[in-house]
Amino acid sequence: MRGVAGIPEPRLLGLRVEPTPPGLVPIPPTLLAVRQIPNCDPSLAAALGLDPDRHRSLGLLTCDADDALYVALDHCTKAAEVDVVFGHSFYAGAAHASGPLSGEVLGVVAGEHPDHVEEALWALREGLREVAFCRFEGTDGPAFLAHSIGELGRYLSVEAGLPEGSAMAYLIAPPLESMVGIDAALKAADVRLAKHIPPPSETNFGGAFLAGELAEVEAATVAFVEAIREVVRSPLGGLRRPMRLRR
Repeated sequence: MRGVAGIPEPRLLGLRVEPTPPGLVPIPPTLLAVRQIPNCDPSLAAALGLDPDRHRSLGLLTCDADDALYVALDHCTKAAEVDVVFGHSFYAGAAHASGPLSGEVLGVVAGEHPDHVEEALWALREGLREVAFCRFEGTDGPAFLAHSIGELGRYLSVEAGLPEGSAMAYLIAPPLESMVGIDAALKAADVRLAKHIPPPSETNFGGAFLAGELAEVEAATVAFVEAIREVVRSPLGGLRRPMRLRR
């Protein structure tokens, strides 16, 4: 739901490039550390479960926003001959990272040749510019991710159990907000729940992958945001005096 002006859509290979909706403030993700291993040691490759014929070269990245990196990892599989061989969030999030360059997540891509990995890492950086957690203007939170993906790559398609090229809404928020938002999104558009991410995740959030036609996915994403907006406006709005106590 957010974009950087001047970047043409074909270059982004299925990432949605749209202005940030009014009232939302993006929280841009930051790559913290990036390294390439041109020829991975065979014992490390075996420990990671890599295919020795296809995964000789590695690219490793840390980032301060886990779900944003997962979207970018998927994006890079559409731009280069690589696979995502590791992606895992760290417990408690970036605010409690194990070191200054650890962030919230480690991602690893692998390819047959260092040039493939180099291309993937560059594409990942470009894709990461197009996805961000947001918060509502004038508030200090909560942060949430509401992102429409036009065409899935080889990574998130497997994670969601969907065909490559499918449209998908990637929706993440704190526990209560995520459930209220997912319910609203499913009711607002012709989409289905491809995967539920129940709270608490490693970073104490929850969310879902919703599948459908692109226009429906985008409508569901908007409904998710609006449902969270209502929670922020009135956190205790669901508390009502029972009918038996009303006079």
